[in-house]
Amino acid sequence: MTDVASPHLELDDIQAGALFERPSPYVGTYLLLHITDSADGRELVRRLHRIVSDSQTSDRTGTTLTVAFSYHGLRALGVPQESLDSFAPEFREGMAARAAVLGDVGESSPEHWERPLGSAEVHVAVAVLSRDPAGLEEAAEKARQAHAELPGLQVVWRQDCYQLPTGRTSFGFKDGIGQPAVEGSGRPSTRPQEQPLKAGEILLGYPDETGELPPMPTPQVLGRNGTYVVFRKLHTKVAAYRRYLRERARTHDEEELLGAKMVGRWQSGAPLALTPDRDDPGLGGDARRNNDFGFADDPRGFKCPVGAHARRANPRDALDHDGSVDVRLHRMIRRGTSYGPMLPRGVLEDDGADRGILFVFAGAHLKRQFEFVKTQWLNDGIFIGAPAEKDPLVGPNDGTTGFTVPRRPIRRKLHDLPPFVVTRGGEYFFAPGLNAMRWLAELTP
Repeated sequence: MTDVASPHLELDDIQAGALFERPSPYVGTYLLLHITDSADGRELVRRLHRIVSDSQTSDRTGTTLTVAFSYHGLRALGVPQESLDSFAPEFREGMAARAAVLGDVGESSPEHWERPLGSAEVHVAVAVLSRDPAGLEEAAEKARQAHAELPGLQVVWRQDCYQLPTGRTSFGFKDGIGQPAVEGSGRPSTRPQEQPLKAGEILLGYPDETGELPPMPTPQVLGRNGTYVVFRKLHTKVAAYRRYLRERARTHDEEELLGAKMVGRWQSGAPLALTPDRDDPGLGGDARRNNDFGFADDPRGFKCPVGAHARRANPRDALDHDGSVDVRLHRMIRRGTSYGPMLPRGVLEDDGADRGILFVFAGAHLKRQFEFVKTQWLNDGIFIGAPAEKDPLVGPNDGTTGFTVPRRPIRRKLHDLPPFVVTRGGEYFFAPGLNAMRWLAELTP
């Protein structure tokens, strides 16, 4: 890794919602829009630019509005083909076209996705998040007014979302722990031994961990201070997950432990790496300690299985021993938010409600960040020495795969893992800087 100092971040030009943490807890709404008239589309961008600029003081108001565009959306706005061709190939192809690569097959394949997710109809994504319903309503009304009376625009999809005060998702586990700090952002790392990521790992126009500038769309005003955004709607089969644990546990405590082994954390957020035998809610709720650990001292996974979800998604220092993988090259900002009603505690039968997680990933390298983690770490077990095993929670399991829990004197092998998460749709977006939004609004036919 070349030691190149990152330039000062142009925070006034970077969409705050794409870089900084969300308020906690929060309520939110995602809107997807379709552009049928490029002039109306550019007017929408002009209006949204003003709203995003006003919302940059999110730390004070607790409300953010973030705007991103699909490849088809940029084309609908009239972006020249030369500029469109300068975007990352994965972005240009779109998520549906890469479904087989990502493991979105069977029930998760694009033919089963919610319309219009994954189609050329999706052009603009608007995310509105606030600490409280009143703030959300105010911001959502501004977004509505931005596209109101513009006949060349149509809202084609909406999904309300939220984060509980506990931070827990539909599976019952606290989420959002372990975010990387970005150099120059002014936000400290929650893991003292982990240095902030070079800004170019998340934002275009700055050196990344290799010391080089990531490939950036042209012209420079369009690409600089932007980031690629991965959006995925994931339906969670909570009742099936609970039944799977119940059928393989003799007691409630064993059931809780088995779930923690699959996830890598207890439901409170306490990591197995620090408390492998019992939950510690105090630790789980302490942001100064619940991310302060590594896996290097547990190479065989007796504390946290090497195939656990959290360890697969971020192996930390577990791969440092041979230098074959630089984990920092695959780090990204990860944000999950819940949608749909929670399944009441203890219920083991599916109630037919649509519930799950809207996952958002932000980074400068779609292929070596999101796609690498998804295909090499979550969907494949080669790197942990178990080629046939996939991520036990979010992997594309088909009812035949298994999961290994190391223990003495004899390891435990779980068999016949069904899919607990089904992809309902998604897309690759680009969240431009504010100067880029102004450039888009001023495009001439």
